[in-house]
Amino acid sequence: MGAPATLDGPATDAAGLETLVRLVAGRGVVVLSGAGLSTESGIPDYRGATGSRRRRPPMTYQEFTGSEAARRRYWARSHAGWRTIARAEPNAGHRAVERLRHSGHIAAVITQNVDGLHRAAGTREAVELHGGLDRVVCLGCRRTSAREALDRRLDELNGDFRDAEAALCPDGDAELPQELVDSFRVAPCRECGGVLKPDVVFFGESVPGDRVQRCYTLVDAGRALVVLGSSLTVMSGLRFVRHAARAGMPVAIVNQGATRGDDLAAAKLCLPLGPALTEVARRIADADESPEP
Repeated sequence: MGAPATLDGPATDAAGLETLVRLVAGRGVVVLSGAGLSTESGIPDYRGATGSRRRRPPMTYQEFTGSEAARRRYWARSHAGWRTIARAEPNAGHRAVERLRHSGHIAAVITQNVDGLHRAAGTREAVELHGGLDRVVCLGCRRTSAREALDRRLDELNGDFRDAEAALCPDGDAELPQELVDSFRVAPCRECGGVLKPDVVFFGESVPGDRVQRCYTLVDAGRALVVLGSSLTVMSGLRFVRHAARAGMPVAIVNQGATRGDDLAAAKLCLPLGPALTEVARRIADADESPEP
């Protein structure tokens, strides 16, 4: 693997913001976003300051499909946390990304997030690499349906369950007392009685191949790759950074903390995403509106 493409600017501190402005102003930028972009909307991430990954391991696909008790645990915790996800609104970072996409500076958005906040901000063509929590799929008949419909069914089956106090975790999960988990009733598919699963990629499950290929195509068509709020710990996102670096494409990372892609980045900014992206969008808009000399 060759050395990362270089950018003429600082790499690691607030002064690097100017480097990011110049990169995005050049247009053709592909964004890869992660959980750190949504923390300002009240959704905790896995590994940052708000992360909960350290407290317990995530649900895996193999555990979910192989154990009725595991499915009950997942749906109880997810039902407790879903209202917070459903009520979450795009923050300044999501809105800045959409402004830059609308103005033509950002060519495409790939997100590892499952919260739907890019869509809510207006970036409807964002590729949701890991799916979306607002959809449910039956593992039997493969029918998809809205999470809101399942939410109402689970409310009917579980009475005052919502009144329980629950601490929100990443991806809409929540911490619950074991007795509430044990008594939770899970709803089957209305069509075939099969097992319902959120339409998201679990740990241990592969991202659909056509979705991965679409992301590679978007990266190949871009001029630069900007990572926003991802530690790049999982390969599903890191592979696009490696792919861009191999092609000699400039890579910039904005993340509060180390990432697995830092050695491939031509610029690394440890800045809060909302304020940083808002400032990038403001400076670019000002420059676009300035008359030619």
